[in-house]
Amino acid sequence: MNAAVPAKAGTSEESGSRPATGPRRLGTGSLTRRMIVVAAVWISILLFAGGFALDRVLTNSLVRSFDDSLELVMRSMIGASEIGTTGEIRFSRPPADQRFIESYSGSYFQISPLPGADGRVPDVPDFPSRSLWDRRLKVEPALGRIDTATYDSYQFVDEPLRIVERDVIIPGSPVKWRFQVAQSRENLDLQLKELRTVLIWSFAVLGLGLIILAALQTVYGLWPLRRVRSEVIAIRSGAKTRISDDFPDELQPLTEEINQLLAHNEAQADEARRHAGNLAHALKTPLTVITNAATARDPELHDTVCREATTMRRQVDHHLARARAIGRRASAQARAPVWDSLQAVQRAVTTMHAGSTIDIAGDKRAEVRVERQDLDEMLGNLVENAAKYGSGRVFVTVEVSAPFVDIMIEDDGPGIPATQRDELFTRGKRLDTTGKPGTGLGLAIVRDVAEIYGGRITLEESEDLGGLFARLSLPAG
Repeated sequence: MNAAVPAKAGTSEESGSRPATGPRRLGTGSLTRRMIVVAAVWISILLFAGGFALDRVLTNSLVRSFDDSLELVMRSMIGASEIGTTGEIRFSRPPADQRFIESYSGSYFQISPLPGADGRVPDVPDFPSRSLWDRRLKVEPALGRIDTATYDSYQFVDEPLRIVERDVIIPGSPVKWRFQVAQSRENLDLQLKELRTVLIWSFAVLGLGLIILAALQTVYGLWPLRRVRSEVIAIRSGAKTRISDDFPDELQPLTEEINQLLAHNEAQADEARRHAGNLAHALKTPLTVITNAATARDPELHDTVCREATTMRRQVDHHLARARAIGRRASAQARAPVWDSLQAVQRAVTTMHAGSTIDIAGDKRAEVRVERQDLDEMLGNLVENAAKYGSGRVFVTVEVSAPFVDIMIEDDGPGIPATQRDELFTRGKRLDTTGKPGTGLGLAIVRDVAEIYGGRITLEESEDLGGLFARLSLPAG
């Protein structure tokens, strides 16, 4: 039973450190692989579209050139044609291409009479090339063509043809003649095949080269990120304290933010150690006094314990307030409406000091980047001090002066000389000698908490009421 416990604990720890396998989100996975895949897909699409377009252009160009040569031969035949004594058609000069007289040479022509208006075929013979030998080109019914028609024909077995034809009326003959010039597509198809082979291999090599280039560019471009990772590992292991600054411009903001985050964490750790030391030092003296009094069996031990316990409570309250503010400062989303806090403080202070009048004016929509509890504590200290040490009249004004919100608290008290105002921020320091209850930590806490959030507090003389004028400036939300 005992042996099973660590095994189970180890299993749960391992399962906790390894996330469960599941479908990856769009933002996860290898950035290098993602960039290479995207580049490869895009390059393939572009090369396929470009290759297809180039194949169409070059193919049409070859076919058009092939057709133009056939049409040129046909026009030459039409120009050399004449009518014989018996109505037959013949050439005034022999064809220039000797392939027309070689049997099955792949180059053919045929001149055929077309049916007349009555549908009867004139009794005149065809005029085929000798290369046709015992074959004839098919003649479709007359369609009244006046332009040249070009098409592919597969009427001869194992010899596809490219045919150009046109209907012509020869002067001196009432018969309409169909001129046809045909040539085997073998050479044309062979040229097209070679062209496509060259295009495919060329674009394949080009695509492979571009993908390799994209991969090298991606690996080289993302290499600084691997350096950032290595330096973060070095910082975690203690080999370094900061990330180097020799990074590309695009990564400089990231490395600077990481270094600032490290500095911020170190500052918080130092601040926490300093507060712990200050608190320990502040509590050490009262505890020593109590211990000495108890050891000496001092008859005034009761008063000593109460007095020193009050001192310790002040110190603990002060450091707890700072610790809470430091902990909450990490939240960049902290927002607090100033008007709501002032109204809550107004109700509380008016209840505690029944003869006081607290007036609030200014921007009711103002917000500050402070936690609501810390804002209530700062405003409570300031407004309560104004009500406590004034003659009962307190005036609070809220103004937005970007990037801060100024909260001004005035009272109608005797005020404080300018030479003594800085002493109010000393912990435990009180200028009041009337014996009113207080710890002397209120303004010190307000100053410390405001500075933690990037704000400040200043003390002046109120021009309207004649008492103390406290200006609390906090970052606007």
